[in-house]
Amino acid sequence: MKLKDKVAVITGSGRGMGKLVAIAMAKEGAKLVINGTTPELVDQVVKEITDQGGKAVPTYNTVVTMDGAETIIRAAIDNFGRIDILINNAAITRDRLIIKMTEEEWDSVIAVGLKGVFTCTKSAIGYMIEQKYGRIINVISAAGRMGNIGQANYSAAKAGVIAFTKTCAKEFGRYNITVNGIGPSHKTRMYENMPEAVFKKITAARALGRMSEPEEIPPAFIFLASDEASFITSQIFGVDGGLSL
Repeated sequence: MKLKDKVAVITGSGRGMGKLVAIAMAKEGAKLVINGTTPELVDQVVKEITDQGGKAVPTYNTVVTMDGAETIIRAAIDNFGRIDILINNAAITRDRLIIKMTEEEWDSVIAVGLKGVFTCTKSAIGYMIEQKYGRIINVISAAGRMGNIGQANYSAAKAGVIAFTKTCAKEFGRYNITVNGIGPSHKTRMYENMPEAVFKKITAARALGRMSEPEEIPPAFIFLASDEASFITSQIFGVDGGLSL
């Protein structure tokens, strides 16, 4: 019960890694705000948590506007009285070579993956400063550190999140608020459009390690969100067996 009675907001937690982290945190005693823009998926995660005796509430708001982000954070305050943990996980991909990339494909990825981190952090930080406690974990990617063909938009968004993470750590450290980033490397639906041969070639080229298994990822989030990690901030961690970060 490393997170007993802690209140956590996880954006983009209706599926994939966000869902895995949410369920794992609930088992550690956290009270959850599950966020996503597909209500049936969000409701399914909430039901799975509550059926196991945990506490969770849904929000279906987008992170790309301040109004949406404020509503997401207010769900934690209104239902549980505080917000201890914010995991900025929401992101989308619109893969295209730069020469073919449209303005909408650029703007939409930046809006969710970078602006959404700003809107949710800004909405939560006042509460965290007032309570002099907070854990913010931003999900980054190897693409943000090394770039990736066909992902100029996504790479730029994640690179921005890395810089944003380090800046927030400097601004909020005096208030007992830590800000870190986690870069998992595992095969998710974001890889669905990548030909298997290309995927294997990429992973083979990064011979330092292997892709992580999905169940190996939540423990890193749980540790950084816990009181045990109070001395760690402004760091970017790869959960990938040495594969990429």
